[in-house]
Amino acid sequence: MGSQEPNARADRAPAAHDSYCALLLQAAGVVRLRYVQCGRDTGLSPAAAAELANVFDGLANGHPDFDQIDPKEAIALAHRLIDDDQPELSGMWPRTG
Repeated sequence: MGSQEPNARADRAPAAHDSYCALLLQAAGVVRLRYVQCGRDTGLSPAAAAELANVFDGLANGHPDFDQIDPKEAIALAHRLIDDDQPELSGMWPRTG
């Protein structure tokens, strides 16, 4: 049984990666819908929102330009955005003003 455990973990890793990528892509869509298309929050410019959405897209697609971004922070922000739970508290949230 012990020899099966590493394989079980390896099987979960791609599924978890796919789930995180899907979450980041969903967050990009939420940002674009709320802040770019609907203009829901005037405290975040459409340009800053579009840039944040592009970061989520880049992370989800493994683009090397975004390697310096902490994936855990991006996932946490994605959850906050989807839940509409104070995303501005994230260190990744674009600073205004």
